[in-house]
Amino acid sequence: MTDILTADSAAPTTARHWEWQYLDLMRRIWEEGDERVDRTGVGTRSVFGATIRFDLAGGAMPLLTTKRVYWKTATRELLWFLTGDTNIRSLCTQGVEIWTDWPLDRYRRDNGEAIERAEFSRRIVEDAAFADRWGDLGPVYGKQWVDWPVYEEAGEGLYRKRAAGVNQVAQVIESLKNNPGSRRHIIEGWNVAELDSMALPPCHKSYQFHVADGRLSCALYQRSCDLGLGFAFNMWSLALLTRMFAQQCDLEPGEAVWMGGDVHLYLNHAALVEEQLSRRPEGEARLVIARRPDSIFDYRIEDFGVTGYAPQAHIAAPVAV
Repeated sequence: MTDILTADSAAPTTARHWEWQYLDLMRRIWEEGDERVDRTGVGTRSVFGATIRFDLAGGAMPLLTTKRVYWKTATRELLWFLTGDTNIRSLCTQGVEIWTDWPLDRYRRDNGEAIERAEFSRRIVEDAAFADRWGDLGPVYGKQWVDWPVYEEAGEGLYRKRAAGVNQVAQVIESLKNNPGSRRHIIEGWNVAELDSMALPPCHKSYQFHVADGRLSCALYQRSCDLGLGFAFNMWSLALLTRMFAQQCDLEPGEAVWMGGDVHLYLNHAALVEEQLSRRPEGEARLVIARRPDSIFDYRIEDFGVTGYAPQAHIAAPVAV
């Protein structure tokens, strides 16, 4: 690896750019990480336990600058989570394909048809019956966030599923408004009983909110993180969710605290890693929320705008399914 920049080699500045936390972690994983055989068969280098912090004051947002991050795509995904939907159809309709590979892989296996992703996505959008059959991901993120299943006694030792599950998001909003000092402001995605029904068990699994001095912070625990591709979306969504919650609860944004369990880089991402580590972070993105909706569930993509974001070029890399 040649011409790799480090935080120490950066030009002196009044404050260390937050992105050095990310680049330093990437370098440590690539150079010192434990090489492992993973679920995808691609292989990774991994470390266990990492933390990145970002101060949201003044509208600042943690968008990586050493490569372009498509923040609108990440935002559309977050808004989709808040609907509780588990079918990719509405995402594909918006041109968001980040969840398409999992149902596409299942379709190819079950049908023996080498269909291209673009054609599969087109059929998902245009054919409701096809989408119902092949586009559902199982009870992933949003389902657990806003409709965690609850069962009640039905007599004779039987149980039935209650029509409405637990809306964790709504409960946390009310808790933040009425009992801000609580240590129970938690949204959990890891429903053990339903993991086998999910296309992919939740990676960003646990969110905990914290109020201090009128500022709202959120810590995310992510059990598994693809640092090369997934992290950029995860960090953005964590910060955006924190700002949305803060607005709904009349609080100022505090910190976004990301904590990773198994944090890894795929072995076939060498070109991405070396290119990104050769770049220097610069600039700062800021978020403007155009309006305050009536509830956390009423935000639209048009409500969000980003200024000051001038990233370096996108770096392509394959996704491991």
